[in-house]
Parts: sequence; structure tokens; C-alpha cells
Amino acid sequence: MKKTDTNFDFESALSELEALVQRMEAGDLSLEDSLTAFERGIALSKQCQSALSAAELRVKALTEGDSGPELSDIDGDDSTVTTGD
Repeated sequence: MKKTDTNFDFESALSELEALVQRMEAGDLSLEDSLTAFERGIALSKQCQSALSAAELRVKALTEGDSGPELSDIDGDDSTVTTGD
């Protein structure tokens, strides 16, 4: 995830996304409200997918290190933290 997403809360975003889907499926929204909800849902979906991808990279880094678990900054920083001493 980008450093600008420091306030991102996966569980809250997922809950909001689920609520949006329920509102849209109910069919009670106007066209404009449906489009707004859809746009918000797409943004939330992308944020959640990014968070899941980052978590997957962290798990891989922990389980696939040659000399034990290794973590590297997934925000693009080239520094690596090694915990396999």
C-alpha cells in the first residue's frame, strides 16, 4: 500500500463495501445514488485488494526467506529487516 494509506482500515472498508452492495441490490437507490455508490465501491474494492496483496507479500517474505524469516518494506523502501539470526 502507498504511504498515503496510513489511515486505511481493512475491516471498516470491507464492511462499508458490503453495506454498499446490500443497498444497491435492494434497488431503492436513484440512478445518481447508484452511480455514486458504485464509484465508492470500486475505490473500496481496489483498496482492499491492495491491502490483501501487501499481506500476501509479507506472508511470502516470512515463509520463503533462505536464512529464516525476512521482512522487506513493501512500500517501496529498499531496506530489508532480517530476523533469522
